[in-house]
Amino acid sequence: MQDENFWAAQFEEHRPRLRAVAYRMLGSFAEADDAVQETWLRVTRSSGDDVRNIGSWLTTVVSRQCLNMLRSRATRREDPLDVRVPDPVVESGDGVDPAEQEVLADSVGLALLVVLEALDPAERLAFVLHDMFAVPFDEIASMLDRTSASVRQLASRARRRVQGATPAGPPNRSQQRRIADAWLTAARGGNFDGLVALLHPDALLRVDTGGPDSKVVRGAAEVAGNASRFRPVGLVSHYAVVNGGPGIVATRDGKPVSVLAFTVSDGLIVEIDILADVERLATLDISVN
Repeated sequence: MQDENFWAAQFEEHRPRLRAVAYRMLGSFAEADDAVQETWLRVTRSSGDDVRNIGSWLTTVVSRQCLNMLRSRATRREDPLDVRVPDPVVESGDGVDPAEQEVLADSVGLALLVVLEALDPAERLAFVLHDMFAVPFDEIASMLDRTSASVRQLASRARRRVQGATPAGPPNRSQQRRIADAWLTAARGGNFDGLVALLHPDALLRVDTGGPDSKVVRGAAEVAGNASRFRPVGLVSHYAVVNGGPGIVATRDGKPVSVLAFTVSDGLIVEIDILADVERLATLDISVN
């Protein structure tokens, strides 16, 4: 039987991966940290004598915890159409917080995380573990108490749902920066035509304020209209990399009041996700220069 120091060392070694799994599963850093903490408590209550692959076992434990949390979240949600933008990973100035490096490693965009939010918990587990972390279907099947064949179907169904949420091919960083800068210039000037020119005809805007002002807007003209009418006083906008893609952080008196993430494909903005829930933003320790 291994002692507590051994398990503490093993857990710290695997913590970044566990947090990355939990973040992709839950879309919330606070909930991801809760899931990782529950995993550690499980470790302290187990002898671990029958564990052959520690990394695989820890991934299984944290995944089951995330699955329970997703199912609990689904039962609590009164309105299935609630608008929710996941917690963003913001890289600005000197770079991303080292604690978020592993989370950001695969550049999981907010648009993809939003689609994952709409999946059934079992579909989300199958897709995240297999497609993002290469966990074999047999292992996932044991977590869900299903056959490998049915888990393959879950992952395939989820894969079809997320198609298009992440543009194919490597990102063109200079192009993305130019588009973000052009958007800022057009929005500040109320230039409706300039905004429309940057948008895909079927562009989507999703705004999560944490309250009744949350909304989803579809279509280039409608999205541009919202942006051109939004003329807040006292806000300072900063370009930032948000979940590996182009974004904007707006601050007032040095405190973030919104984080905007663009999804760009073939030179046009196909989706804009905005987190404007000030209470949530205050917990994310976002810094801008």
